[in-house]
Amino acid sequence: MALRDNPFGELKVPLALTAAVALLVAVVVAIAILLSDRRETLKEEAYGVTRQVGDAVAAPVSGVVAAPGRWGGQGLDALRGYFFAVSENRRLKAELKEARQWRDVALALRDTNDRYHALLGLKTEPPIPMVAARTVSDSRGPFANSRLANAGKEKNVEPGNPVMSENGLVGRIIGVTKGASRILLLTDVASRTPVMIDRTNARAILTGDGGPNPRLEYLRGKEPVRQGDRVLTSGDGGVLPRGLPVGVAVKGLDGRWRVVLASDTAPIDFVQILLFKDFTQLSASAKAELDRMDPLPPSEGAATITAQTPPPAPAPAPPLPKPAAATPLGAQARPPAAGRPAGQTAAKPAASKPAQRKPAPSTPAAAPAAAPAPAPAEAEIPH
Repeated sequence: MALRDNPFGELKVPLALTAAVALLVAVVVAIAILLSDRRETLKEEAYGVTRQVGDAVAAPVSGVVAAPGRWGGQGLDALRGYFFAVSENRRLKAELKEARQWRDVALALRDTNDRYHALLGLKTEPPIPMVAARTVSDSRGPFANSRLANAGKEKNVEPGNPVMSENGLVGRIIGVTKGASRILLLTDVASRTPVMIDRTNARAILTGDGGPNPRLEYLRGKEPVRQGDRVLTSGDGGVLPRGLPVGVAVKGLDGRWRVVLASDTAPIDFVQILLFKDFTQLSASAKAELDRMDPLPPSEGAATITAQTPPPAPAPAPPLPKPAAATPLGAQARPPAAGRPAGQTAAKPAASKPAQRKPAPSTPAAAPAAAPAPAPAEAEIPH
């Protein structure tokens, strides 16, 4: 059937009616948009219903209308990525190379920071003042091993001060100037360090011979050292403080006992210089620490002393004298008093009353005993 034979071909829509319907739809849509976009209304319920209806109608329509644009953008990105993959690959490789460089810098900084923390956390018992320094040069030879640190007289560093890393003893100071000091390492041929074996407390002298592992000499006793024993400074002679870690004892190929130094675990870049002179310094610091302690108030101190000290026991009272006994008649003859008639005799003396006992005083000190009352004078009676 030809197009001209279409039964709907003769159907004609009035133009005015079509325009009126389109205008009505546009007006409805415009009113809905205006109502949904209002911010204020007197009837919140009606505003809410209108807003809900507008949103419900606009959401699916907006999604359908925006979908072609979204799909077109994704397609353009895919085409751009495909055609520009080479340049993108070059850019990513440059960023990766730069990121690897920053990674190496971050790892080095983290390692340095960890060593700083370990070095600053180094403490001794009793506490000894320390000075942090950095070794700036290394002097090595067949027999001489020393380092130069960037701390000197301005930080009160003196010859003989021990030097430690974060792992153990490094050596001691042998020369000081302004801004620098020289460290004699334990491996130097001139190094002599008094040490002890931690397990047996056996004494020895750690002697450097230019090699990496110094020797243990002048050991005494039966089996004073075994493989793997910890070696510490002994403090003999007052040269070094006692108990600083030195290393671990091992048996050398020549049959001698040697020490694997603890300071060889990491590079000796950062050190702590102990401002140690002698053991009187430690006692003085301990006394200063006691003096800094707050004393007890007088009332609390007296109460503490009173509570800790028991009261003294009272002394026993001396025994009281016994009362004088009555003398029987005629037991003793008295000569007649002068001017007394011959026929008169002396009468019986009156018995003296016993002294009354007084209670012992409550005070610790005993009061003197009361003296007995004197006997009354003899009375004369006519015969």
